[in-house]
Amino acid sequence: MKAEDLSTPVFVKRGTYIVHEIASLADAIDFLDEWPEDRRDLIHETALRACHDAHDGHKPVSAARNAFIGFAKRAGILEDPTSAMQWIAACKSGSGRVQV
Repeated sequence: MKAEDLSTPVFVKRGTYIVHEIASLADAIDFLDEWPEDRRDLIHETALRACHDAHDGHKPVSAARNAFIGFAKRAGILEDPTSAMQWIAACKSGSGRVQV
């Protein structure tokens, strides 16, 4: 595991059917940078700053991960990791069906 990798990935929704796996600080920063400007707020700014600070070695990666999760919860885009992993496994197997 690289120093900038999150301990466990965070899954976030974008739209109805797209789920992003955020596995590193770079993934989180990219996602936050692409977030629509009209939906940005203090929580978004705090999460982005925490990710940059962790990337620069000024904060632990766990603090950035927690800030990103807080942002995702507030934005209503945090995806349940179990559901996301089942969906990814189904796509990789080619079945396209998720067994629950």
